[in-house]
Amino acid sequence: MAGLWFDELEVGQVFHHAIRRTVTESDNLLFSTLTHNPAQLHLDADYMRGTEFGRIIVNSTFVLGLMVGVSVGDTTLGTAVANLGWDEVRFPLPVFIGDTLRIETEVLELRESRSRPRQGIVTFAHRAYNQKEELVAHCRRTGLQHKRPASID
Repeated sequence: MAGLWFDELEVGQVFHHAIRRTVTESDNLLFSTLTHNPAQLHLDADYMRGTEFGRIIVNSTFVLGLMVGVSVGDTTLGTAVANLGWDEVRFPLPVFIGDTLRIETEVLELRESRSRPRQGIVTFAHRAYNQKEELVAHCRRTGLQHKRPASID
């Protein structure tokens, strides 16, 4: 187990995740086709050459999944009960094939679960930056997290 128990998290805690990821054409192509998203902006290089971007834009849902996925090992791996939702998902700048993303996560809120005494609710802010240190994606994610078991003290 690499994640942290609810009791080990603190509001304001920031994780600078060690995993960085360069987005490939295969990532974008496979994700877009697996999710049945035929948008030209993700798949048609010729079409995109004639747009203001000049090249393919990486599927934003892939970016969201990558941003949250990179955070799991440091925060919720083995300690999460369930993902409860994503809010305020934003993509202020496009991600392009070849961009290298780094992710950081901040603990925004912690509260005890009223119906589950051995669990708590945590709200994270996830942020993705490209190789130029430009913010390309961010969201709030709320999850249900296990508290430290009584036998592990």
